[in-house]
Amino acid sequence: MSLDTVAHSSIGWRRFFGKQLTLTLGGSILLFFLLLAISAPLVAPYDPIFQNADARLQAPSLLHPFGTDNFGRDILSRVIWGARIDLQIAVIGVLFPFLIGTTVGTIAGFFGGIVDALFMRIVDIILAFPFLVLMLSIIAILGPGLSSFYIAMALVGWVSYARLIRAQMLVLKGSDYAVAAVSLGFSRPRIMFRHLLPNAIAGSIVFSMSDAVLVLLSGAAVSYLGLGVQPPLAEWGVMVAEGQSFITTAWWITMFPGLSIVCLAFGFSMLGDALGELLGVHE
Repeated sequence: MSLDTVAHSSIGWRRFFGKQLTLTLGGSILLFFLLLAISAPLVAPYDPIFQNADARLQAPSLLHPFGTDNFGRDILSRVIWGARIDLQIAVIGVLFPFLIGTTVGTIAGFFGGIVDALFMRIVDIILAFPFLVLMLSIIAILGPGLSSFYIAMALVGWVSYARLIRAQMLVLKGSDYAVAAVSLGFSRPRIMFRHLLPNAIAGSIVFSMSDAVLVLLSGAAVSYLGLGVQPPLAEWGVMVAEGQSFITTAWWITMFPGLSIVCLAFGFSMLGDALGELLGVHE
């Protein structure tokens, strides 16, 4: 066996275990937060919205492992319950843009011509505005709350998925199996959604993991600005905003929800990298 063969084999094994490690780590982090959110009523030691004036601003201890906030609420319990809302934000905030963008991109790429030009001009108009500014404007018009955030994400976030799917459809619609499907007399919806889309969607699935990170951070930012989840509900962005006035004297109020945001975002990012390697999107 030559040295080149040995080196190539060694690189192959390292890449394989690297993919498995990334997939396992990312999946484990997301699974941990999912189980934490599901079991919140069982594992949270206190009511997340219960106020106790006698326990205000207590440092982390055995009684309150993450400390308490300025209302005497247990930070650990609020972090655990906050996982429910933040996971919901990440999933729903990606799901609707994914569905809308995939549908628009599939139709635009398959039909081309005037249909493609019309949809792409709409995409260009949306992309002409800064993402966060446009999203905040929509939320300000609709009013604060999670429903407004989801509507804003659906109206703004679909454009990236549309461009990804459209690019793949433009390539795949000229492939041999697409031409064969047309020759066999299959309907256009069947060709688009049963033959072409399954082969074009891998890149969008990988991108959705990275987009979940952006949505999660956007949701936290919107809540921090007072336009997302409203107090006293436990949400990590709200908790960071509530603790900013005490950051020098009660650092734990902002530290633990902030670390939770970072860890959940890291899990989505790792899972996205692993899926990209497994699906060959990055290669």
